[in-house]
Amino acid sequence: MKIAIQIVGSTLVGVAAYVCLTQAPAGAQSSPPQYGTEYGYGILQQQCMACHGRASMPQLPTIAALMEKEYTPEKNYQSLKTLPAHKDLKLTDDQLLHAAESLSGRMMGTSTDGDAKQMMNQCKANPPISDPAAAPAWNGWGNDVANTRFQSAKSAGLTSDTVPRLKVKWAFGFPHATAASAQPAIVAGRVFVGSNAGWVYSLDAATGCVYWSYKLKAMTRDAFSFGPVKGHGSTTYGVFIGDLRGFAYGLDAQTGQELWVTRADNHFTSRITGAPTLYDGKLFVPIASWEGFNAKQPEYPCCTSRGSVVALDANTGKQLWKYYTIPDPPKPIGKNSMGTPLFGPSGVSVWNAPTIDPKHNAVLFGTGEAAVGPVPKTSDAIVAVDIATGKLLWSYQTQSNDVYLVNCPPVNKPENCPENGGPDWDIGNSPILKTLANGKRVVIAGTKNGNVFAVDPDQKGALLWNVNVRPGAGGFVWGGAADDKNVYYGFTSGGVAAIQIATGERTWINPLPPPPNRNRIGNNAAVTAIPGVVFSGSVNGILYGLSTTDGHTLWEFDTNKDFNTVNGVPASGNMMSSSGPVVSGGMLFVGSGYSFGSALGRGNVLLALSPE
Repeated sequence: MKIAIQIVGSTLVGVAAYVCLTQAPAGAQSSPPQYGTEYGYGILQQQCMACHGRASMPQLPTIAALMEKEYTPEKNYQSLKTLPAHKDLKLTDDQLLHAAESLSGRMMGTSTDGDAKQMMNQCKANPPISDPAAAPAWNGWGNDVANTRFQSAKSAGLTSDTVPRLKVKWAFGFPHATAASAQPAIVAGRVFVGSNAGWVYSLDAATGCVYWSYKLKAMTRDAFSFGPVKGHGSTTYGVFIGDLRGFAYGLDAQTGQELWVTRADNHFTSRITGAPTLYDGKLFVPIASWEGFNAKQPEYPCCTSRGSVVALDANTGKQLWKYYTIPDPPKPIGKNSMGTPLFGPSGVSVWNAPTIDPKHNAVLFGTGEAAVGPVPKTSDAIVAVDIATGKLLWSYQTQSNDVYLVNCPPVNKPENCPENGGPDWDIGNSPILKTLANGKRVVIAGTKNGNVFAVDPDQKGALLWNVNVRPGAGGFVWGGAADDKNVYYGFTSGGVAAIQIATGERTWINPLPPPPNRNRIGNNAAVTAIPGVVFSGSVNGILYGLSTTDGHTLWEFDTNKDFNTVNGVPASGNMMSSSGPVVSGGMLFVGSGYSFGSALGRGNVLLALSPE
């Protein structure tokens, strides 16, 4: 089946669309319920773009044009349900709903519902934000621009002795959300956090009361970065975040008032999954893409996204420079048997928050695999660019010729699939920059095949060591944490390992088997460390605290259940498989619920825990 979506109907459009709709495959009604726009994006590629964007149907708007209209998901859904061209659709109502959500970038019901003004727990006052340096904080993705995801003993306010006494102090429910995968930031006693409902909030860290809310153009899975701003009257501090349509935002940290909004990348598949990193008045924004989700379908003109990191002025949102992972835009390279134009070579996504190397004035980041060959040297790599100009300084590639599209079968491949598909061993996690006791500096990252490696930032990324931590047992996705001795990563196949920073030698592994009543395994979420403890969330919903000495379990807490919330929104936890917990001022904060297109992982709660 091919969907044709037209917001403003006409007889001509209806006839053209119906031609596509009559090409319906059997079994379209059998798809199980899905959640999250990743599923909807696949429908847009597989079905909608058979007509919308076809050269022989210029009367139909392209998917990119429809997205630019910024219609609500309710309006898109109503059009899909009622226009004459869609009378014979064989998609389920669930499929129509998620196609509508993907077009708008928002979940159903979130256009107005979610405003803090409607909540029962509004803070009674909003005193001026004090000096953020005077109180413990967790700012941005990695808590520092080196992305170590480590909190000192003084700022953590927790120890290996007090962690076993952690209990829920308060819970906050995200209205209409199906995922709580946006990591909170804690600054000046305030929590800044969002969800896939597309609303972001400022909460009181001690009580969970809500100061303000702001509606993004689309959903988010990012962490906020906090810092000073100039040129906006009485505004002293701003918070910065990105969304899943490629927009970056600067907001007044005190009030939530919009300071600026910038489209960081104009490709209609662009998304910001890694948190923007703030440094010295500049915001470094990573650009990824959903293009590869279903680009195997012959209806899709594969592939034209380039992947990039964009530097914005934090005060104005103005672009300062943009580094693309390939130097030139993809060019037409032919057509498939359906007549769909094909393009190449493609760029590669940057899924992670950039890391700053002040010594060399460099921005470092990990990259993904290519969708179309020839594969650039910047794929599956650590890349370093100049902080002032965006010029490439060096790169280190971990896997060459990794060209990959999601769900391409090994035999009878659709024409868009690469002939010799790569292993999909990209680097989804932020590089970690550490200085050893002897003054030696290293940059560490992990790959999807289970390798952890270190390169020398002072020798243009020369390899120092590379180790496959647990052969045959899965790899690493969203992030590690490092103290002065070890770096810690969670496995997609379950478990957490400690690796010595100086040598790459494995210190310990705890496999963390799931509880008897759950068969889901995986510790893909970013881990977090404090002195003596490393925290890891799991896809079975359990949050673990492990000893950094030998890996034994000090504490575990099951988030996969319902919670009473301070804002009165029904909420439950579920999978934790992307962002990690954060620790600040004697409290631990974590979102529970992350669904990559599956109903199994939906959850909508932010938890704040403290020792009982």
